[in-house]
Amino acid sequence: MANPARSVVIIDDDTVDQMMYRRVISRSGLFEDVTTFTMAAEALEYFKQHPGAHVDLILLDINMPRMNGFEFLEAARASIDGGIGNPVVVMLTTSLDPRDLKRAEQFTEIQQYVPKPLTQETLSDVVAELESPLQAAPGGKAGDPGDGASAKVIPFPGTSEPKA
Repeated sequence: MANPARSVVIIDDDTVDQMMYRRVISRSGLFEDVTTFTMAAEALEYFKQHPGAHVDLILLDINMPRMNGFEFLEAARASIDGGIGNPVVVMLTTSLDPRDLKRAEQFTEIQQYVPKPLTQETLSDVVAELESPLQAAPGGKAGDPGDGASAKVIPFPGTSEPKA
């Protein structure tokens, strides 16, 4: 498989989760650059200071102190010209609260809403999103067919239905 992605940003306050994600990403061999932030506000500042930075994938935790994943996306929309660009955004969660899923569906930036931890299988699904023709199309977004489709929900382990 060609190397479709170059850059991934991880925004998660749990350093153990970050370590696991870095290991999954490293083993995949699909990404060259991994940038991590333990605070969403730090990531927001990074995007403000690097408005043209090319990021293929953002792995975004929902529940973080001071600024959660949703607040990060809202702040990016409001304070960065062009927002965060066009990366595939994967919302990672341990939340079983259906309100979080409904809220995630409100964000066109979020292509997938998945349970923690990130697995090789989930990463492979994400890479498939990156390889989709819509990702490369001008003005297109991966996973955004333009028909108002919401985030793809991956079922929690041991279930057949999403429980987000």
